[in-house]
Amino acid sequence: MRTLVILPTYNERANLPRLLEALLKIRPGLDALVVDDNSPDGTGEAADEIASQEARVKVLHRSGKYGLGTAYVAGFEYAMRHAYDYVIEMDADFSHRPEDIPAMLLAATSADLVIGSRNIPGGRTVGWSWPRILLSRGGSLYTRLLLNVPIKDCTSGFKCFSRAALAQLDFEHLLSNGYAFQVEVNHACHQAGLAIVEVPIIFPERVAGRSKMSPGIMLEAALLVIRLRLGLARPAVVPKALAQKAS
Repeated sequence: MRTLVILPTYNERANLPRLLEALLKIRPGLDALVVDDNSPDGTGEAADEIASQEARVKVLHRSGKYGLGTAYVAGFEYAMRHAYDYVIEMDADFSHRPEDIPAMLLAATSADLVIGSRNIPGGRTVGWSWPRILLSRGGSLYTRLLLNVPIKDCTSGFKCFSRAALAQLDFEHLLSNGYAFQVEVNHACHQAGLAIVEVPIIFPERVAGRSKMSPGIMLEAALLVIRLRLGLARPAVVPKALAQKAS
């Protein structure tokens, strides 16, 4: 089964070569797509150099810093065009560990969406302060209660989608672009009636580069939850007949 790992990048040159090397060792049918937002540190050029020597690495260059959500949408569209069976979202800073991918792919054989979860037994964060852990868990609890989604780690960006799951997402109507994108996609998948499971992951703090998290990103996610709860934004779900045709 062909798998595509989508890696949005902005200034991740210090991490990317080692990450791609680790990913390509996981299984023969796994490819990586680097979606680079014109990183000033030369991440895109480093990706091109690796891709010139390794056919399983693909690179998509964008002309500016357009954000996490649109990077994943570009990756989803690429995956659908090239008939991948499974698609994985993953950070490029080693906070998401390549060694957790086999368990996610195994779970994906009986689910539409698999979420790498820090908040279920066996899952945890490493190197985080207690205030940061409480903020993250509080955000997931807030989202779960307001949107009634059966997910313990609502803000996780480590996900595995089946092709059929992606066919049910209306990419054009996704509203968010930062980390709120993860919340919105979870909600859309739940509204579409997809089978969602969580598998435990260990989430270490990055060792190179700088985090992109900010108060503005957190506020975007909080406000999106309210909009979805009040019906001010409809879930980005493709009608069932069209979804079945696309899958």
